[in-house]
Amino acid sequence: DVQLQASGGGLVETGGSLRLSCAASGLTFDDYAIGWFLMAPGKGREGVACIANSDGAAYYADSVKGRFTISSDNAKNTVYLQMNKLKPEDTAIYSCAAGSLPRRVATAYDYWGQGTQVTVSS
Repeated sequence: DVQLQASGGGLVETGGSLRLSCAASGLTFDDYAIGWFLMAPGKGREGVACIANSDGAAYYADSVKGRFTISSDNAKNTVYLQMNKLKPEDTAIYSCAAGSLPRRVATAYDYWGQGTQVTVSS
């Protein structure tokens, strides 16, 4: 079974930082891309960042460029999302997903993990 375990969410003040982790098992990690998506009221599901584990190519939503960094540790089968300069509008449930190509659209992904709540207070 493919499993994706997201963790690292929490409550932080505006301007603070969090690091989310997505631990993958049951798949050949290097063959997959991992994407991070947020779900918030009024926003639906949005692609935040994604990375191709084979070569580290990463892509970001405009809203997080310069603030968030996605990275992968292939030895640990884990992808990280470093979130800096957090804003109240970043508040959402963040989920990670695995698919064959790094895309910021949900339909590109085959496997999903549960979400982790990120709350940014103003």
